[in-house]
Amino acid sequence: MTELLTDTQVAEALQHLPEWRQEGRRLSRTVEFASFPQAIQAVTRIAEIAESENHHPDMDIRWRTVVFHCTTHSQGGITANDTSLAREIDNVVEQLTS
Repeated sequence: MTELLTDTQVAEALQHLPEWRQEGRRLSRTVEFASFPQAIQAVTRIAEIAESENHHPDMDIRWRTVVFHCTTHSQGGITANDTSLAREIDNVVEQLTS
């Protein structure tokens, strides 16, 4: 079972995830895509990754803006699984917006 990260470990991880912020017991990032279809494409790709890793982010879609939240619900906070998933989300966003 994955252990919760300490506040220091979260702060350290966020140094490598500049688009992310800590909101209580989760990591959050907001992305505005060029279009609604591009936002849905990102959500679909991230859903496939999440399903393969059995670790799912919360995603809020508002037209072309998507808010991602990563937390390990079973642990009640942020784990290494969340920082890893945040990096994967960053990779998908970069691929689609470059």
